[in-house]
Amino acid sequence: MIESFRKKGDESMRVVLIVLDSVGIGAMPDAHLYGDEGSNTLVNTARAVGGLHLPNMERLGLGNLDNIPGVKPVKPSEGVYGKMMEKSPGKDTTTGHWEIAGVILKKPFDLFPEGFPKELIEEFERRTGRKVIGNKPASGTEIIKELGPIHEKTGALIVYTSADSVFQIAAKKEIVPLEELYRYCQIARELLDEMGYKVARVIARPFTGEWPNYIRTPERKDFSLEPEGRTLLDVLTENGIPVYGVGKIADIFAGRGVTENYKTKDNNDGIDKTILLMKEKRHRCLVFTNLVDFDTKYGHRNNYVAYARALEEFDERLPEIFQAMEEDDVLFITADHGCDPTTPSTDHSREMVPLLGYGRKLKKDVYIGVRETFADLGQTIADMFGVPPLENGTSFKNLIWGESR
Repeated sequence: MIESFRKKGDESMRVVLIVLDSVGIGAMPDAHLYGDEGSNTLVNTARAVGGLHLPNMERLGLGNLDNIPGVKPVKPSEGVYGKMMEKSPGKDTTTGHWEIAGVILKKPFDLFPEGFPKELIEEFERRTGRKVIGNKPASGTEIIKELGPIHEKTGALIVYTSADSVFQIAAKKEIVPLEELYRYCQIARELLDEMGYKVARVIARPFTGEWPNYIRTPERKDFSLEPEGRTLLDVLTENGIPVYGVGKIADIFAGRGVTENYKTKDNNDGIDKTILLMKEKRHRCLVFTNLVDFDTKYGHRNNYVAYARALEEFDERLPEIFQAMEEDDVLFITADHGCDPTTPSTDHSREMVPLLGYGRKLKKDVYIGVRETFADLGQTIADMFGVPPLENGTSFKNLIWGESR
């Protein structure tokens, strides 16, 4: 039995929503359109390392969702469990988070596998007064190592993209001061919007140090496209319910609907800040956390051993989150897409995502099925808080609500 709720001073409910960035659980029916047949981040990672040890998520029902080596099916489970399918086109972080929050894209974000169009780069060079080098999909650390010496010699900006919809600008702080780099990013954001390119994020990537040991600094800054509709975050804050972001939540939503955001340096820091908020914010609120290491540090680098260890480290810390929960709190754990580290691709994978729920207000051992859209989760949270419904999604509150502990 997990049971470790603290009594709270009032009866107001808090929801803690944790997104394990890229922890998918099986290919979507249309995965073949994305070249992702057979992708299953959780199951394939578990197979590759000979089994995962995730006893806390196991008790919540994770092993009931698929045949995950090392994670047993449990009946009855301590939580509610199910899977969600993505209705939006795409398989990136922004698309996934927006859909969780109730926004389903009609048109996917633009990708640039061959680099950005000539006319776009030429106009960017004209407006910034600096030449561009790079202009291709690349790993940030690799392209800085490759082009850093040319950048230092000429002052040209290193522009690159990735499998995501991003326009990234890297520059050494000693060559391009931070505020100047941010200004160039704002120019790029405005230019992309003017020219009709649907790019999710423009990202400043400052670095320092000497070749070949350049170091990216913590002053990364995202210039994001605003969500295309009203999100769960907008609805909550409009109705007086604060939203506290942990990690890159504010970046993903262009700051909209986020009351306060707490940047993180890694997964453990994200968990620390989530627990701190749970202890300090003793009022009705949403704590929305993104743990990105699974994706950026391990998934994109096909490091399935480290990916597995990161999953086990998160699971090891779940009891601390349970301990910080108050009697009216609800915890949801999910993901935003896949990034199967066992496939030849280093790209995201078009996958379903797991959903686990836990709290005294929720029933035990409830299977919510395979939801048609991530937006069902956002709609359910809106329903729990009693705020106006979102444009998309079907609430499953009636399936899981009702104290049975």
